[in-house]
Amino acid sequence: MKLIGIADTTFARYDMGKAAIDELGRTGTGFRVVRYTVPGVKDLPVACKKLIEEQKCDIVMALGMPGPKEKDKMCAHEASTGLIRAQLMTNKHIIEVFVHMDEAEDDRELAALADARTREHAVNAYNLLFHPDKMTAQAGTGQRQGFKDAGPVRMR
Repeated sequence: MKLIGIADTTFARYDMGKAAIDELGRTGTGFRVVRYTVPGVKDLPVACKKLIEEQKCDIVMALGMPGPKEKDKMCAHEASTGLIRAQLMTNKHIIEVFVHMDEAEDDRELAALADARTREHAVNAYNLLFHPDKMTAQAGTGQRQGFKDAGPVRMR
C-alpha cells in the first residue's frame, strides 16, 4: 500500500489538510494518508522530509498559507527553497500548495481558493503516484490550480 503524506500548518486560516484528505478519498484507493501538522510554512520542509524518511511516504503535499506582508512572502520563498531541497535529498515529489492570503479579496474567496487549489493538487499527487500518464496527457494545457485554467497557446 502506498503512503501519501500531508504536511499542513496551524498558521493557515483554512483546513487545507482536511480538504486534501477528503479529495484523496474521492479520487481513488490503494493508499493511506499520514498527516503531520506544524506551526508555519518554514516548518514544512522538515515535516515533509520526516514524512518521507520516517513514515515512508511515497509522495507528500506541503500545504501552507503565507500572510500578505513582505516578511511573509520572504518566509514563503525560504520554505519553497527548503521544499525543493527536501525533494532533491529524498528523490520524492513534494507538491507545494501555497495559498497566499493576498490572492483573494475577502475571507470567503480565500477559503474557496484554498479549497479548490488543495483539492486539484490532491488529484495531481494521486495521479503522479498512480497514473503519471494522466499528467503527461495534460502537458502544455495551461492548468491553474484554484483558478480558471489558462489553456494552451498555439503557433500560427
